[in-house]
Amino acid sequence: MKKKSLAKAAALIMACGMLATTAQAATLTMGTGGESGTYYAFGGVLASYIGQNTDVNITVVSSGGSAANISDIVLNGTVELATVQSDVMTYAYEGTNSFEESGAMSDFRVLGALYSEAVQIVTCDQNLISVSDLAGKNVCVGDIGSGTYYNTIDVLSAYGMTLDDINPIYQSFGDSTESLKDGKIDAAFICAGAPTTAVTDLATSKEVYLISIDDGHMASLLKTCPWYASITIPAGTYEGFDKNTNTITVKATLICSANLDEETAYTIVSTIYDNADAIAELHGKGAELDLEFATEGIAVPFHAGAAKYFEEKGITVDTE
Repeated sequence: MKKKSLAKAAALIMACGMLATTAQAATLTMGTGGESGTYYAFGGVLASYIGQNTDVNITVVSSGGSAANISDIVLNGTVELATVQSDVMTYAYEGTNSFEESGAMSDFRVLGALYSEAVQIVTCDQNLISVSDLAGKNVCVGDIGSGTYYNTIDVLSAYGMTLDDINPIYQSFGDSTESLKDGKIDAAFICAGAPTTAVTDLATSKEVYLISIDDGHMASLLKTCPWYASITIPAGTYEGFDKNTNTITVKATLICSANLDEETAYTIVSTIYDNADAIAELHGKGAELDLEFATEGIAVPFHAGAAKYFEEKGITVDTE
């Protein structure tokens, strides 16, 4: 009887252990961007790595980008995680720009910034060398209300221009590069980590050029829009283009629902930033994973699970 009792007790302990493991498991969905963009590709790498090394399983889905992802988390509840531009998430949290009508959204939190996103002004016309040259041209400005859309407005404004000075075309990254390939548009604004898959693919069949923001207009832009920083896209980033390009950047940032449990958030953040080198071997943007970059200049509160991780690394972030 004693042996049977011990056996039952052991079985009960094992069952409880299995239940505990199951309780820690999570199945989540991550909104990214178009399938030709960096969000989708890098999001897939992160999801795969996290799924292979933890009990958190993440399904990556393509989407309309930053603004749509935030709405999917806060209003629709169709995703629990998303990659977004740092400027767009600030608009959402403060209820400005594309979120003026819907109002401020506070039901999402930051897990950490991932990498720099460059505003790339792409053309196949070597005669377009300045933003001012875009006047009267067919220019893709991203989807209406997207991060790229507002990046375009900000850049044009620095040159004393508005959307009325160009013929704006509203398309995704992939569609805009196809339009460039077919000669249907003259240029496209694309905000994504460079190199961007869609532009790399374009460069295999067409001569690709990037338009720089000159120093004077850059200074004006950064003064008016302090949420940007300047960045140089090195020569050779795209096949055949051998000039450095000066432009602006925001941060690709991983966010989550405010309702995500603390343990799951901690697992996601610790798995990403503790394994930056391994992730870098899977995707080039992994080389930009850095604790200081992940936490500096973020205007939206962090999730408590993320804050716990960064606190262990000696970094304090705001959660309210």
